[in-house]
This record gives sequence, structure tokens and C-alpha cells, in this order.
Amino acid sequence: MFPTDRPRRLRRTPALREMVRETKLDPGDFIYPLFVRSGRGVKSEISAMPGNYHFSVDRLVEEVGEAIEDGVRSVILFGIPDHKDAVGTAAYDDGAPVQSAVRALHESYRDLTVVTDVCLCEYTDHGHCGVVRDGEVVNDDTLELLARTAVSQARAGANVIAPSDMMDGRVGAIRQALDEAGFESLPILSYAAKYASSFYGPFREAAGSAPQFGDRKAYQMDPANSDEALREVGLDLEEGADIVMVKPALSYLDVIRRVKDAFGVPVAAYNVSGEFSMVAAAAANGWIDRERIVLEILTSIKRAGADVILTYHAREAARLLR
Repeated sequence: MFPTDRPRRLRRTPALREMVRETKLDPGDFIYPLFVRSGRGVKSEISAMPGNYHFSVDRLVEEVGEAIEDGVRSVILFGIPDHKDAVGTAAYDDGAPVQSAVRALHESYRDLTVVTDVCLCEYTDHGHCGVVRDGEVVNDDTLELLARTAVSQARAGANVIAPSDMMDGRVGAIRQALDEAGFESLPILSYAAKYASSFYGPFREAAGSAPQFGDRKAYQMDPANSDEALREVGLDLEEGADIVMVKPALSYLDVIRRVKDAFGVPVAAYNVSGEFSMVAAAAANGWIDRERIVLEILTSIKRAGADVILTYHAREAARLLR
């Protein structure tokens, strides 16, 4: 009781605050999202995501080298194909930009963890995450193509496979295909609770993946639901997921905490493009202290229960944490 109990005693100096800090960020918590395309010498800024770029493989290798110097240890790759078709053929082409980038990165950086996104939306001419028939995304026909994509990425040397499509049963289909191809030790990071969010807008520009008709509400989750998120996570774990993800992060901190408390497994959270771009825009206008905001946001995501954070702030945050 006051005056004996004075919590401010442990806030008086930076050293004391650090000593008793409950949640601590580390660059090892971060996965850095990157966009790769064909060609050479390409580094083209994404207008909706200042400081993020489309890279050709050679320039991607340079970017990752600089990120490693900053303290980043893991990346996730998204591909920008030269051509698109109805069934996303370029996603499972062994010579596609993502597969080529995985091989090039491992040739240059032995200890780097390379995660590959498995989805068809960047590769289909209709922009949906699966096979479309009569205006509907057909779940079961899509699973074979997702599994084929995962195996192609595994052959290229991916360290973690990350399916993001939200088709029912895709983790099981990918797990079976990987095991049959001899990749039984390769972990799956499942986008288990991926919401139909308005925060994805800048990413859709970056990846060229906006749907050409309708939306993704029939397969991504309703933002109003959290009990359903636990069901989705439970199903993915039963099918063989090793890490489960909640996406987006900031508007779903409660879901991150519920997932962590319910399952006690490694949990990832995606600090998505819209969250990044709002910070970048506000900072550019001088409305916020960008460095403090970035660390506060990432700390809140980790405090909520995330063990792994996918964030476009990865390099910046890693430098700030030195």
C-alpha cells in the first residue's frame, strides 16, 4: 500500500526499466517479406509501401546481404511471375523467380532461413487463391496445385513452407506431398487464421494479386470471429502445421493471445502491408515518431503471444535493437 508500494521505483532509469522488462524483442523474432521477379538489375520501389521494392534475383541477394548485416536472419519470398493463367502455372515452375531466388540465397548465405509463401493469387489471371469454376473458387482441385507448388519450392531449398491460401485441407495435402517427396523434415508455417482484411491493399499492389471479380470473403475469415480462429488453428495443427499464423496482427492481438493460450505452439503474426504503410505515411508527415512507433507496435505483437513476426519493418527494427 502507498507509500510503501511505489511501482515508479523500477522506472527511474533506463537500466532499471530494461532489467524488469517483461517482453523483449530480438531480431531473431522477425521474418522480412520480399518480392522477387525475373530479370537482372531490377530494384523498383512499390509506391504504396515506401522503402519496399520488386527485386530481380541478383538485387534480392544484395538486399538480403544488407539485411543480414542489420541482424535479420529470416526472409519470406513472394513471386511476381512473367505470365499468369487460370491455374497459376508459374507458381510450380521450378525456374520461377521464387525458386530461383531460394537457390541463389542459399548459395550466398548458408545460415539464412528462407520461407516461401504458397498461394496461387499472384500467379492466376483472375487473382483468386485457387482454381475458379463457374465463378467459384474450387477448394479440392486447388489442393493439388498448392501441393505441387510446395514440393517445387522444397526442391529449390526452402527452409519453411508457408501456405497462405485458406483452402480447407491444404496443410494436410501439402504435408502428404512433402513427405512423399522426401521432405518429411521440412516445417510448415500455416496462415491458419487469415482474415478477410482491409489492411492488405498495399500488398495487392505489390504482388499484383487483386481479385478480378468478387472478393475473398468466401475463404478468408470474417473479422468478427475469434472462436472460428481457434477451430481453424486446431484443424491445421491436426493436419501437420508446425507453426500457426494470425494475419493481420494489430487488429487481431486478442486472437494471437487466444491462440497462444489455447494451443501453446509457436505462433506467428503478420504485421501486414496496410499496417506498415499507415506508419510510413504518418511518419512522412511528421505526425509520429517513427522509430518509437515501430518498436511499440512490434512489442505489442510479441506481448500478445507471437513468437515470430513477419514485418516490413524487419531491417529497421533490427537496427534499432542493436
